[in-house]
Amino acid sequence: MGKILHITSVSDWKKAQAEGVYTAPSLKKDGFIHCSLGEQVVEVANYNFKGKQGLVLLVIDESKLDHLVKYEDLYNLNEDYPHIYGPLNLDAVVGVVDFPVQNDGTFLLPVQI
Repeated sequence: MGKILHITSVSDWKKAQAEGVYTAPSLKKDGFIHCSLGEQVVEVANYNFKGKQGLVLLVIDESKLDHLVKYEDLYNLNEDYPHIYGPLNLDAVVGVVDFPVQNDGTFLLPVQI
């Protein structure tokens, strides 16, 4: 088990810190929290968050998660993505990295990742 990443807004992260647990809209909609590996996160961001400002990457230690992580290829992309099947316990978040949008609306992998 290693580190996985989740893209969220600064405001949603602050809300999670105040509440003591993080839940993404996908948890209710899909039954899990979408995550990525380091080599996947830029493509995911450019597809799902193009032009969006105020984002951060949550760096999550899988070994500290309270809920199951499954690696799945739900969209037939020939690539497995990590999904957390339950709320994210905050003590599993080992880093929070700013994820600024570039002038052209795309994202680059932060050097901290």
